[in-house]
Parts: sequence; C-alpha cells; structure tokens
Amino acid sequence: MLDRIKNKFNRERLAEKYHSVNFKNEILAGLTVALALIPESVAFAFVAGVSPILSLQTAVVVGFVASLFTGRPGMINSSTAAISVVMAGLIATHGLEYLFAAVVLMGIIQLSIGILKLGKYARMIPYPVMLGFLNGLSLVILISQFDLFKVNTTTGRDWMAGFDLGIMLLFVAITMAIIHFFPKLTKAIPSSLMAIIVITVLAVIVELSTGYHLQTVQDFAGMTLQGGLPEFYVPQVPLTLETFQIILPYALIAGLVGLTEAVLTLRVIDEMTKTKGNTNKEIVAQGLANVVNGFFGGMGGDAMIGQSIINIKSGGRTRISALVAPLFLLIFIMFGSSVINLIPLAALAGVMFMVVIGTFKWESFKYAGKIPKQDIVVMIAVTLITIFADLATAVISGVVLSALAFAWKKGTEAEAVTTHDSDGSKTYHLNGSVFFGSVLNFQDLFTPNEDPDHVIFDFKNAKVMDYSGVESFNAVIEKYDALGKTVTLRHVGSYSHGLFRKAKDLTIIKKDTIEST
Repeated sequence: MLDRIKNKFNRERLAEKYHSVNFKNEILAGLTVALALIPESVAFAFVAGVSPILSLQTAVVVGFVASLFTGRPGMINSSTAAISVVMAGLIATHGLEYLFAAVVLMGIIQLSIGILKLGKYARMIPYPVMLGFLNGLSLVILISQFDLFKVNTTTGRDWMAGFDLGIMLLFVAITMAIIHFFPKLTKAIPSSLMAIIVITVLAVIVELSTGYHLQTVQDFAGMTLQGGLPEFYVPQVPLTLETFQIILPYALIAGLVGLTEAVLTLRVIDEMTKTKGNTNKEIVAQGLANVVNGFFGGMGGDAMIGQSIINIKSGGRTRISALVAPLFLLIFIMFGSSVINLIPLAALAGVMFMVVIGTFKWESFKYAGKIPKQDIVVMIAVTLITIFADLATAVISGVVLSALAFAWKKGTEAEAVTTHDSDGSKTYHLNGSVFFGSVLNFQDLFTPNEDPDHVIFDFKNAKVMDYSGVESFNAVIEKYDALGKTVTLRHVGSYSHGLFRKAKDLTIIKKDTIEST
C-alpha cells in the first residue's frame, strides 16, 4: 500500500515537472544559443589552429553528450577559448592525430575526477584565483588574435602594414561597434552573429565595387571548407609510452581548465536560477562528452559562461534547450558551411576582442586598497602565470599561494595574555590557532627561564590544529621540564585533546597535565 502511494506521488511530481516546462522558451533559447555559438566557434578554431568546421563539430558533439548527462540543466558546453589555447601548442608541434588522442585522455581524466567525487574540491578555488584566471585567459586570447593581422609572403607570415592594416582595423572596429550597440535595438538575434553577417556583406560589396579583397576564412585556411556529419574516428597515433608522455601534460591541463570553467559556470547559473547543480555529475558529463568527442575528431570542449548566461536569460531552464542548440548547429554545418568561407578575418578578430573585453574583470583595478594585499598578489600572479605558462599551472599556483598567504596571516595572529595567580603560578591565556604556520610565533610567547615553577597554558581561546602544533608545545614543555618546572594545559578543547592523546607516545606531555573543557 505504501509503495503504491509512493509511486503515485512520484508520478505526480514527474508530471508536474513535465507540464511546468515551457517548450517554446526552451526551443527558442536553444536556437539563440546555436546562432551565438557559430561566430565564436569559428573564432576559437583560429586560436587553436584548426579548421572552423572541426570546431563547430566539436560544439555539436560536446554540447549534445554533455547535455544528456549534465548535472546542471541549462549549462551550455562547446568548444571554448580556454581549451583552444591549451591545445594550440600540441597541434602546432604534433598535429591533429595527437590532439584527438589528448582529448580522449582529457575526458578520461575528467571522468575519473567525477566518479571519485573530487569535484567538490574545485569549489574551494579562491575568488582572487578565479579573477586572475579570467584576466589571464582574456589576455592569452587577445595575444592569439595577432596572427590574424599577418599575411602570407615569400618570407613567411609578416605583419600587415599601411592601407591593408588600416582597412583591417576599420572592419574590426565596425564589428565591435555592432556587437556593442545592436542589443540596444533588439536581442532577438545575437549581436555577434549580426556583426558577422554585416561585415561579410560589406566585404563582398567592397570587393565587387573596388576589387579590394579582405582576408577571409578561406584565405587563412588555404582551402575551401566543407561541412558534414561528425564521423567516428580512432586517433592514428602509436600506442606507446612516448605518445602517452606527449599527450598527458596537455590532457591534464585541458582537463583541469575545463573543470575550472565548469565550476565557475555552475556557480553563475546557481546564483541566477536560485538552484543548486551537481558538480560531480556535471564533471562526469563533461568527461563523457570529451571522450566521445575525441573519437569523433574533436578539439575538446567545456562549459561556456557567456552562452550559458544567454541560455538562462532566453528562458532555457532544462536540458532541452542545451540539446536543441547543438541540433540547430548541426543543421547549419550540414547546409550552410560554404558561408563560413566568406567570413572576413576582421569580423572574427572583432568578435574575439569583444570576448576579451567581456571576460576580463575590469573591476580588478578598483581593488587596490580595498582588499587584502595578499589577494591582490595572488590575482596578479595567477594572471602572469596564465600568460607565460598555462591555465592549469596558474590555478594550482594560485590555490597554493592563497593557502600560504592564509597560513601566514593566521600565524601572525598568535598571542597570549599572562596573569600571575595567588599560589605563585603563572597563566598564559592563549589566543589563536596553533598549526604549522604559527608554531614559531607561539613558541616566542613563552619565557621558561623567567617563569615560576608552575605554569598554566589556558586554551580557552586557542586551538591546536595539527601535529606541528602538538610538537611545538612539546618542545616548549621540554624546556620547562629541563628546568624542573611543571606545565598544566587547561581548557583544552575536544579536537586539541584528541591530537595530544594520539601523540602521547611521541611527546613528554602527561595525561594528568591536560584539563579538558
């Protein structure tokens, strides 16, 4: 009887959830996202040094698989600038086959992290590290666009100059202006897509009327791009330890970068929708998406903050909108890929410059004097490491720097107030946390040579956090013991008492000298 009632209740809840979905909003949101993905996916391809079709197909495969298994409905996954930046070096030195293998390994790494439920630790990334990561990423994207301002010559690729450079900059400026001002007219069409259309039409008109040819995607790629269905493909690389050693650094870095962006995006959507996503489930979904993507000749992908925000603001709340987006994108690849060949490079550069402006956290410049100096140092360090090393190294370094800064700050808070009791003993009223970062400061508080025969350490406002803290007190008590003086530990909390008890065979601290709270 109870089981029937429970099953009926569950069916009613499912029906209520089903009928609460606004399919019109979900489909329109997915269509909007698909249109917005086109220009950025093409631009990301040039960041990585691959065909735009490959980047678009990546957006389709990653977006579809991740949406099926997502732990955060409404999140959009696709090819991204961050993964493009990481994989660019591998593509340049070893080619596409190693890229595909690295993407598969990247997915396996992410799957492992999700299955082991380690995603919760990614939420512990400090905000200054996030700021430095985003600022560094935006600058790396900016630098990667410089190659679009070069042309093929007999000596290689040289910078544009004179009239050619002026025209390029003019079209870039027009692209950026359209992206900025078009939403003030209407948000029905993504402004980046409108900018691509307008600049492409202008370039065709200029060429027909004056004969001047603006550099296009086809010129840069050196071939005519043709689209089609993504096909299953096994990376043609030797199955050797050498291959593993080549792809592992890129796969690990890309995997961690993908997780970082996923967590950041998940936070944003949680705040916008007042709901809570499943971090580990999302990481598993992303890992599956990249494994499949690698076997379909993709460049790797992860969550997209900008497109996810567009989806939520357009009414997308379920996985339906996130599934519709790659389906519409696939239709475009199948029947509109020839249009990509005509897109001027200036339009793509303008799109990416606006991505840079939107990604860079300009409020960082206002933080001077308003947040702790160590947070500013961490933010700047992460930004610089991102530019000169890689994104994952920057994030890991930032977390380590933040932890060290926190330990240093807590270590300097160690203090003690002393009182002399009527029986001739002396009490140290300790305050602060005693751990590896504060032991030296705590040890400096005591004066064994000058103290009476009986000394009391009062832990009412202090706590021993680790074995370093236990050993530091043991070292101090040894000094008193050598002078024939006794020490009593008073008001010791349960956690600290547990540490002292477990280390009883490693110290001279006696059980009867510890008075618990």
